[in-house]
Amino acid sequence: MGPGPSDVSPRVLKALGQPTIGHLDPAFVGLMDEIKDLLQYVFMTENRLTIPVSAPGSAGMETCFMNMVDPNDHVLVCINGVFGGRMTEVAKRAGAKLTTLEFDWGTEVDPAKVEEALAADDSISMLAFVHAETSTGVRSDAKTLCEIARKHDCLTIVDAVTSLAGIELRVDDWGIDAIYSGTQKCLSCVPGISPVSFSEKAVAKIQSREHTNDSWFLDLKLVMAYWEQSEAQPKRAYHHTAPVNSLYALHESLLMVKEEGLENAWARHAKHHNALVAGLSVLGIELIVAEEYRLPELNTVKIPEGVDDAAVRTALLSQFDLEIGAGLGKFAGNAWRIGLMGSACKRENVELCISALASVLNEQGYDCDGDAAMAAVANSYA
Repeated sequence: MGPGPSDVSPRVLKALGQPTIGHLDPAFVGLMDEIKDLLQYVFMTENRLTIPVSAPGSAGMETCFMNMVDPNDHVLVCINGVFGGRMTEVAKRAGAKLTTLEFDWGTEVDPAKVEEALAADDSISMLAFVHAETSTGVRSDAKTLCEIARKHDCLTIVDAVTSLAGIELRVDDWGIDAIYSGTQKCLSCVPGISPVSFSEKAVAKIQSREHTNDSWFLDLKLVMAYWEQSEAQPKRAYHHTAPVNSLYALHESLLMVKEEGLENAWARHAKHHNALVAGLSVLGIELIVAEEYRLPELNTVKIPEGVDDAAVRTALLSQFDLEIGAGLGKFAGNAWRIGLMGSACKRENVELCISALASVLNEQGYDCDGDAAMAAVANSYA
């Protein structure tokens, strides 16, 4: 129950163990097409260029920046946590002219300030921001931010590593141009794959670039020839040896999301989050993020005064086989990150977390009522 990787379903683990076949085997090519269709479903898009990158979410980030950003393109990056800062580093390496907007950790990207920055400088051609900031547990308003970007004729690059399949995300309806995610969060798949999707405007930008991509492996002009077939290109071109078994696993995890229903998955994450918050409140543990932009799948909480951060996490792991995450960056030593992602987002985990925390905190000398907290959890479900 940390910030990821989340628990992997037995169904996904079973799929991972299927016999390995060739990356151009006709059966695998058929699976590739199914994966694309299922990714379009979870991203809520009809984007033709919707594929899994054969590397983790950080490579998805680089795929977006290295293919979208030409040297000296002016990019506005919004930073409200670790991963907005990482976007900045990747944009620099892509050669972007960079402007940054920084926001307090634990708060959303403020649309008004983004509007003000874009209105003040019409040379900005791209807006980049994190939809669900894993380091802080904050959801920013991607729909409004994309509307503002379109108003100022800017393309958008969006980090959805922790939001995909956990909270509302509508790529086409919101007009997102380039988006990347990861398999190890709310999809509850094994780590190592990064789903990405690009709008037709983004594809046109990629295809029209004269600058040679500084990354061969992530060059979509080359990768597209492996993932797509058309009348103009009836045969797939070898680019790299795809991680066949990891893609079996991704296919199964995407099937599970579709079987549940995407909106049902969003509602499930919200329901169990509410129960967790009810229990934490009775234990006297405060959430850092305000309710209106709080992530249900990643709960950032204040460590109670006088409680030893590492000692609690170590005791939870050794006594209850329960992992929660430490704070990152400015939150290091002051916060825990409790994940409720994908297959791990269920009632038995909420109950385990609350009862285990109560037990360990009382051992540490922090007085709390575990029975009352468990009653609050039960009442939330009732």
